[in-house]
Amino acid sequence: MAYKITDKCISCGACAAECPVGCISQGDSKFEIDQSACISCGTCAGVCPVGAPEEE
Repeated sequence: MAYKITDKCISCGACAAECPVGCISQGDSKFEIDQSACISCGTCAGVCPVGAPEEE
């Protein structure tokens, strides 16, 4: 199951910097995960200071 970034996102970029497959990018109001590239490793959830990434 891929991860998604919830509205808790504060656009700090920590998740994008740590993603091993580079599937996280800045969206309109928050960062977004390319679901087709996400490998469900959980790295983004581990580095997020506000717990925005959640497993779908």
